[in-house]
Amino acid sequence: MSTSDVTKDGVRGQREGRDALIGQGSGKGGRRRRRGERAMVPEATFTSYYGKPVLNAPVWEAADVAAYLFLGGLAGAGSVLAAGAELTGRPVAARALKISSLAAIAGSAAALIHDLGRPARFFNMLRVMKPTSPMSIGSWVLVAYGPAAGAAAVLDVAGLFKPLGRAATVGAAALGPAVATYTAVLIADTAVPAWHEGYREMPLVFVGSATAAASGAALLAAPVAETAPMRSAAVLGAGLELAASKLMERRLGMLAEPYRQGRSGRLMRAAEILSVAGAAGGALLGGRSRVAAALSGAALLAGSACTRFGIFHAGMRSAQDPKYTVVPQRERANARDTAKTEGA
Repeated sequence: MSTSDVTKDGVRGQREGRDALIGQGSGKGGRRRRRGERAMVPEATFTSYYGKPVLNAPVWEAADVAAYLFLGGLAGAGSVLAAGAELTGRPVAARALKISSLAAIAGSAAALIHDLGRPARFFNMLRVMKPTSPMSIGSWVLVAYGPAAGAAAVLDVAGLFKPLGRAATVGAAALGPAVATYTAVLIADTAVPAWHEGYREMPLVFVGSATAAASGAALLAAPVAETAPMRSAAVLGAGLELAASKLMERRLGMLAEPYRQGRSGRLMRAAEILSVAGAAGGALLGGRSRVAAALSGAALLAGSACTRFGIFHAGMRSAQDPKYTVVPQRERANARDTAKTEGA
């Protein structure tokens, strides 16, 4: 029981430490406390009503969207390497890459349309061109790229209209980088925390992953004598993918947890192992053994696929857990409050 008493002369017999601390927040970003003062209420923890997610997580299926991300990257980078192979006198490698790019973009479009529900929804996106919308621009890029990649592959296999085939090859190569990377901008433009906050490094991850995948397709399908540039590209692509991924995870802080834990963590670790093994095997043994080249190519393809599926699952997990939305928002608000206090 309290023994204090309120009189006309003030409070008599009050206990020390019972005074209210006026104007002091409980969080890190609240008003700065003076030396010796302590908060009377512990810092609030993140939560949401009835344990529901703060965000409405995307209703995307991995079989559609993650496959769409992977196949688009394979197609775009493959067209760039195909043009390079054709210009440097490597016809078999060029043809293999053209065919793989056509198959990949067809599969990517099919996965996208299946996710949308019906083809009419894809064509509805073409009614306008909105420069600020990655989905709008990406849809138009696919419409331009698909026929170019198709003509390049079909005319090469048929041996017809070679000037037109070369023009289609160059056109597909010009659009290839956009096809390989616009999906990174697309997912970073969402509210999904693990994707949105990785907007700086995500395009680099996708470029490296796509280059490694396309190089792997060449190693898998082309003769050893024609794959020297692709082996170098595999090393560069795998190196860029791993470096950008590590940089992104380090910068994300707590938001890197979904990339390291659970299913997404296992996929990202598998991607690292497969990419390094494929690049090293291609560089060291791919020029000597057809079997080693094929195995290295398969490892590079599998590593790229694991990267895209790992990124997909990491984003979905971050959208389902409230802390990945609440805590970063609180930290940003605290940083702004601290900056205002120090600047005052």
